[in-house]
Amino acid sequence: MTGSRDCVLLLADIGATNARFAIAKNKLLGPVKNLKVADYPNFMAALDAYFRQACSEQPIDRVMVAVAGPGNNRRAKLTNADWIIDSEEIEIGLGAQTVLVNDFEAVAYSVPSLTAQADLEPIGSGSPEPGAPLAVLGPGTGLGVACLISKRGEPLVMASEGGHATLAGSCEREDAIIQQLRLRFGHASAERAISGHGLENLFAAIAEIDGKQHLPLSAAEITENALTGKCQHCRDSLETFCAFLGSFAGNAALTFRATGGVYIGGGISPRIVEFMRKSKFRQSFEAKGRFSHYLRSIPCFVISHPAAAFLGLMSITGGVGGRRTDKMSSPGAS
Repeated sequence: MTGSRDCVLLLADIGATNARFAIAKNKLLGPVKNLKVADYPNFMAALDAYFRQACSEQPIDRVMVAVAGPGNNRRAKLTNADWIIDSEEIEIGLGAQTVLVNDFEAVAYSVPSLTAQADLEPIGSGSPEPGAPLAVLGPGTGLGVACLISKRGEPLVMASEGGHATLAGSCEREDAIIQQLRLRFGHASAERAISGHGLENLFAAIAEIDGKQHLPLSAAEITENALTGKCQHCRDSLETFCAFLGSFAGNAALTFRATGGVYIGGGISPRIVEFMRKSKFRQSFEAKGRFSHYLRSIPCFVISHPAAAFLGLMSITGGVGGRRTDKMSSPGAS
C-alpha cells in the first residue's frame, strides 16, 4: 500500500442465505452486491464471482469479513450453512490482511454512527442513557446477539452466541410451543423460534397444538400472508414470533444492563416494523415481574439502515475488538 493511494477495503457480510460484498475507499462505501450462498460451494467461489460481476481489478489493502457463526479472527464456520471462511486462504488469494468478526459484532459497531431519524425505527417508549451499554440482536436466517459498551470513551463490542441459549416461555401457550420444538429438535434454543427458520417452526408447532392441517410455508410466505391478512394461522405465527422476540430482547437488556437501548437488526425486523408496533413485542419486552419498571425506561429500535454491518466493518481499524475512529455517541437521542 502506498501513501498516495486511498486505502481500499474489501468488505463482506456473510450469512447462511446471503453473501454481500462491497468495496470501500477513503471511508466511502461503494455499491453492495448480494449473492446467494446456496449458489456457491464455498466462500472463495462466491468471492471470485463477486469480482467478476463487479468488474473490479483494483488491489485490495485489507479484507474485513462479518460471519454468521462462531470462530476467531482467522477461521469461522457458518452456523446454518456449510461454508468455512479462512483468513489464510483469503490472504493467499488476495495478498491482503484479512480479519474475521462475528456478524452482529459488526452490526453493533455500526450503532454509534446511525441516526434516529434516518436509520432507526423506535418500538415503544424510553430514552437511551448516554454512554450506557447497548444490546444489539436480530433475527435473520439465525439469531445474532452482541453488546456494545463504552471503554475510556471508545466503543467496544462483546460478541456472543446468545441466540443458542435456551428459549424461555412466559405463558402456557408459549410453553406448549416450546415443548413442540423440544420434541422436534431436542434442545429448544431461542434461534429455533426467533429466526427465519424459527418462524417456520412456530407455524408448524402452532398447527400441531391446534390440530390444524397445513401445507409447509416459507418464512417469506408466512410473513406476507400475515401482513396482508390472508391467513389467520400465519398471523398467529408472526404474532408469536414478535412476542418471543420481545421477551428475548428484554432478557438481553437485563443481562447486559442495556440502558443505552436495545437495537434490533437482521433481515426480518425491518420488514415488519408496523406489525411489531401493534404486536405483543413491547408488552413481552417489559413483562419481567419486579423489573418491569426497569424495562419500561429502556428504548428499543429496529435498525433500518440496509448496510449496517458494512458501516461497522468500516469502523473497525484494528483486529477483533478494534477501535472505532469516532467517539461513542447515543444514536437514539439524535
